Amino acid sequence: MTSDIPLAFDSLQARALADAGPDPLDRISLSEHVVEVEIGAFQVERGKKQRVRFDVVVEVAPSDASLTDDVDKILSYDNITEAISAELGAARLNLLETLAERIAGRILEKPKAEKVYVRIQKLDRGPGALGVEIVRNAARTPATTPPDEDATARPVVVYFPNRAIASPLLKGWLDELEGLGCPSVICVGLPDTELPHTRSREAQDRVRLLAIEQNAWALSSRDDRCIVVAARTELDWGLKNDQISVWAPSRMFFEALSRPATDAPELAGWLAAQLGADELVMVGTRPPAAPAVPVRECGLESAALFDVARA
Repeated sequence: MTSDIPLAFDSLQARALADAGPDPLDRISLSEHVVEVEIGAFQVERGKKQRVRFDVVVEVAPSDASLTDDVDKILSYDNITEAISAELGAARLNLLETLAERIAGRILEKPKAEKVYVRIQKLDRGPGALGVEIVRNAARTPATTPPDEDATARPVVVYFPNRAIASPLLKGWLDELEGLGCPSVICVGLPDTELPHTRSREAQDRVRLLAIEQNAWALSSRDDRCIVVAARTELDWGLKNDQISVWAPSRMFFEALSRPATDAPELAGWLAAQLGADELVMVGTRPPAAPAVPVRECGLESAALFDVARA
């Protein structure tokens, strides 16, 4: 009886050959493609890059490209490297499994791609290479095309400093948001208490973000309509279901490839840009520098959030 153990550690080309049926498909491959990237779920992997190696084999439907010498009729090697670059540039990921799945899905969207083998290995996490390997078929792999952005109404992002959370006008403002007819997301500022000071930039960022999240929960406790959310998936669900979401920023902040400052108004402006917000409403606070969306400024004494024209 033949053992599969040697094959498990062989090259992807050998794996693909072993899997081939009576009518094998053509194959193109990318081997030992090494990229430095920040990835990983452990704290020691955050804030630093490590070497990650990619090996990809794609089985493709036959074509007459070899006869016509027409590059437009083939699945190009560039399609593989572009799929890797696109997924590495989309977001910071914790799991190699997630990255492999997304790369495979992107490659299998190409017209001639039938089957893909993806092996990803971390080269700097131990004495050997630590990695994952997946095999996906075009017929079984869902498309990775992002959902239509127009399917969800553009939200309004509102920034409440600590004084706004404690204001007697809060209920009226929330009533106004509830009756807008479009989704809304609330960002909150820091509490009034003094924060610990640390020597580490990342530790200080975490201290500030956790303090902001404490305020988010404090707001949620004042009105049941305010639901604290952390992940982008939670935010998107809230936008589709007209929920008043209160953003807890730590998760999205540390997953972002390009992070904003942890100054609370700047975080609100960053989130508004990420969500493609219709506008950013700043209550009792000056707007962030160079906001990417239209801004409306309201005083803490304003009975209504939208009683002034937006900038």
